[in-house]
Amino acid sequence: MPPTPAASTPGTGGGPSSGPGQRICTVAKTGEQVPCFVDLWGWWNDQDSCYWKQLDPQPPDSVTWEGHYPNGAIWAVICLPIVPGSSAGGWAWRASPPPGYGGTSVTPAQLAQQAVDQMTLTGPEIHLSIPADKFATVGVPVWLWTDVTPTTWGPNSATAAVPGLSVTATAQARQIVWDTGDGLSETCRNPGTAYYAGGMTSPTCQHVYQRSSAEQPGLAYPIRATTTWDVTWTGGGASGSLTVTRVSTGQVRVGEVQVLVTTS
Repeated sequence: MPPTPAASTPGTGGGPSSGPGQRICTVAKTGEQVPCFVDLWGWWNDQDSCYWKQLDPQPPDSVTWEGHYPNGAIWAVICLPIVPGSSAGGWAWRASPPPGYGGTSVTPAQLAQQAVDQMTLTGPEIHLSIPADKFATVGVPVWLWTDVTPTTWGPNSATAAVPGLSVTATAQARQIVWDTGDGLSETCRNPGTAYYAGGMTSPTCQHVYQRSSAEQPGLAYPIRATTTWDVTWTGGGASGSLTVTRVSTGQVRVGEVQVLVTTS
């Protein structure tokens, strides 16, 4: 077995310098930005958050070849974050260099994320059938909806580019999950329907409160609405998809109808 590497912080060596349009390397679990190349550890692999460096010379008698010798190569692997007392890598055989090996330029997937950032996608523009200065009523449906705009529901698209490479991403909201503050939630695969005078039951998205909000902080139920966006992208001879979420918050006050019974 190869030795377990000691915990340490990677430092840049004589590898490539940073510059406009260059690749950005981050640890998937923490989001920490790290050098894409370290003299001691080699090149960063975005797919597994590990550094890969080809052993030189290659060990011809290692069991790590798994019967493949002399095809492919043995690599020293260092994975981040390094947890004291655990294995942070070792040796591994690969038929070809790992993703990211020898590359410093930005990848199409990274440009796709930049395009998403340009869209400024947001959570829902929260609307309820009850005005903010009024109380909803226990047992009466509260309509839930959002404005339909490129940033709150879509579709939305943007292009990110560096010299010699451009990627276009398109986003469309898939659903909104309304956490209604009373321990329940509503999943609506549509933007909802705007309330109109005289309307009773929403044809698309609503919630019925069963208890007053009188015992809630501020006498109101907090509302948290989370939009899930599906994003597809293409460019640089590649394509892919990703999912992002955006959140908005609001509140609603709910009261009970009091019936007064009198006797003569």
